[in-house]
Amino acid sequence: MKIERKRYCVNGEWIESTTERWMPVTDSSTGEVIAEVPCCTEKEVESAIASAQSAFKEWSERSLSTRTQMMFKWRNVLTEHIEELALLCSRELGKNLDEARGDVLKAIEPTEFACSIPASMQGEASLQVTNGFDTASYRVPLGVIAGIVPFNFPAMIPWGWMVPLAIAAGNTVVLKASSQTPLTSMRILELFYEEAGFPKGVVNLVTCSRKEAGILLHDPRIKAVTFVGTTDAGKHIYCEAASEGKRVQAQCEAKNHALVLEDADLESAANAIINSTYGCAGMRCMALPVIVVQESIADKFTSLLKEKAVNLKVGCAYDPETKLGPVVSARHRDHICRWIEKGAEEGAKLVLDGRGVRVPGYEKGFFVGPTIFDFVEEYMEIGNREIFGPVTLIKRVKNFDEGLALMNRNPFANGSVIFTQSGFYARKFEMMTDGGMVGINVGIPVPTAYFPFSGNKASFFGDLHVLGKDGIRFYTRAKTVTKHWYDENSRYKTVGTWEGTVERD
Repeated sequence: MKIERKRYCVNGEWIESTTERWMPVTDSSTGEVIAEVPCCTEKEVESAIASAQSAFKEWSERSLSTRTQMMFKWRNVLTEHIEELALLCSRELGKNLDEARGDVLKAIEPTEFACSIPASMQGEASLQVTNGFDTASYRVPLGVIAGIVPFNFPAMIPWGWMVPLAIAAGNTVVLKASSQTPLTSMRILELFYEEAGFPKGVVNLVTCSRKEAGILLHDPRIKAVTFVGTTDAGKHIYCEAASEGKRVQAQCEAKNHALVLEDADLESAANAIINSTYGCAGMRCMALPVIVVQESIADKFTSLLKEKAVNLKVGCAYDPETKLGPVVSARHRDHICRWIEKGAEEGAKLVLDGRGVRVPGYEKGFFVGPTIFDFVEEYMEIGNREIFGPVTLIKRVKNFDEGLALMNRNPFANGSVIFTQSGFYARKFEMMTDGGMVGINVGIPVPTAYFPFSGNKASFFGDLHVLGKDGIRFYTRAKTVTKHWYDENSRYKTVGTWEGTVERD
């Protein structure tokens, strides 16, 4: 089978790279290489920045009404291609078809929110703030935005979290797509120009290594960097780009915990946890890998969880019957399996082992089955580090207070969840948990696009989160204008130190 070599996109054109290094893209279910993408050269990355910079003036000067109309059209184009994009996402990443559709839908949702940009960007104004002086504050675009994309949501993150609000606000974008899962993002960019008709250069796309991506952190034409990935990389990007005066938001790792109290609806809680732990094969920062269970129900709940996990169908990602698809690569599969081995070495009880899963007809796929560890102690690394796979860790506690304290000692704080029928404990949890996104009997407390994706602690570096009002503020800056008009009386007056803006009776 001939392997297609993909191009990079600058100024709306797909260009052959001059690189000598090509990176493979695999079908996660079969293990076959289905495409290669270029490790773009530094010169090619710089050309993408130059394209975005050139396009910025004309795009930012378009009226809010015109940009909004284009966003409405773009939303409709995406909707027409949901099934095509879901299949592509499923193939290159390993999500089952329903999860892949969700990936695309979570790109459409922020696009719909971006259609509200005329209201979202409204400023504030006051007449006669002092005698004869008026002041107004506006939100204006920043310039060129760099988006550094992870592998696990090739539609939602670049085309939901990054592009819609950035361009609706009048900015232009350079996307550094994931080299492992670039095909979905590339196809969306084709639709962006071919069917939605956006001006050339508004969004540009490259694939490259960390070395070439470093240009995005230091080039003065880049005004802001939005990143999703590991905590180590996020810290580096935040420090480097912020030191250059750039605005930065870095969404990083997580180790989300759920607290299951003895009064919880155990059946419903188990269903929610199965979905949140094993959905997307655990490759999402809002997965729920750690379950903190009250001792009085721990045996019963662990048995229930295992019973449901063993019944999940592990299979080809684009088989409609599959519930748990493969992980993204052989390397990532092996990484997860090493963590399972480490958990056993640390002394946790391996209740269900997902290693060595074989799917008939897909023997070379990157599969890991559902895995459950019980009696995970706080000192064990497996219960504190992000694994990014279908692995559930059960920690036992005596009561609510012990459970909450254990959860809050974790260095990550993306999300946290409680399962209980007690309003008292639910409210106390809501107030006291460190988690930035909180679920009460909700396994995946991901907010809609109208609210910020608000991780805390080592899960986020920056001041303004993606989406919601935070997202609007991240992609814009304040411009405050004070105005005064001369009349016959004021024309000849002496101008004071504060030129009339300070006034006393």
